Amino acid sequence: MIRYPLVLAAALLACLAVKASDSRAAGIPDFIAAAVADSNRPESDVQRDVNRKPAQTLMFTGIRPGEQIAELLPGGGYFTRILSKAVGSAGHVYALVPAPSPNAPASTPDFATRVKAIAADPNYGNVSVVVEPFSQLKVPVPVDLVWTSQNYHDLHNFPGLDVAVFNQMVFAALKPGGIYLILDHVAAAGSGTRETKTLHRIDPQAVKREALAAGFVFVGSSRLLRRTEDPHTAAVFDPAIRGKTDQFILKFRKPADR
Repeated sequence: MIRYPLVLAAALLACLAVKASDSRAAGIPDFIAAAVADSNRPESDVQRDVNRKPAQTLMFTGIRPGEQIAELLPGGGYFTRILSKAVGSAGHVYALVPAPSPNAPASTPDFATRVKAIAADPNYGNVSVVVEPFSQLKVPVPVDLVWTSQNYHDLHNFPGLDVAVFNQMVFAALKPGGIYLILDHVAAAGSGTRETKTLHRIDPQAVKREALAAGFVFVGSSRLLRRTEDPHTAAVFDPAIRGKTDQFILKFRKPADR
């Protein structure tokens, strides 16, 4: 009667061993592999890993244990949990959430609710939620990394928010030499910021211009999440394309002497 649980346990251990072997073969550091393999992550998040490639994305960023991270617009916390485990107990993740407008309708979603639940989980004790107007962006301490995934385009849709000023505040929040990582959905070349509200996409060249104008130095880009079959004409929430959009990853650095 006991042999079946033992067989299942052995199979699970074998599966984990294969995943660990795959991570080592891909050159993924153990601390990142462990963060992605965190058993406390929701199964719904784990199922998205095949498309979002979190381990490789963190590796491109250059994240290290002990770092201080500001995560802009964390949404449901897909990356919040992974970042928390990657930086470890010596590091910290500040989840930055926009304060609701005083004139916002009652139906406006509370952006902080889901990430506050993560911060309250003892498994993620190094996560803090900072709710503030994005027009006055501040972090409690200078950070090593400012991270935003699939949300930079929304900055162009916040009433009264000047993205140029916002990026300057991001610059000020970073330590000298700190990294600004922007991951988002690709819009058609030359479209600039035109599709930020309609399709929830943005031209990566527009993002690059905006970051450079704030004083950042362009480090590089990754094609890790690029999908050439995406025609860039559908909204990212369209069931036909959702979860499979063409996405860019841009990495910028604050100069070490600033």
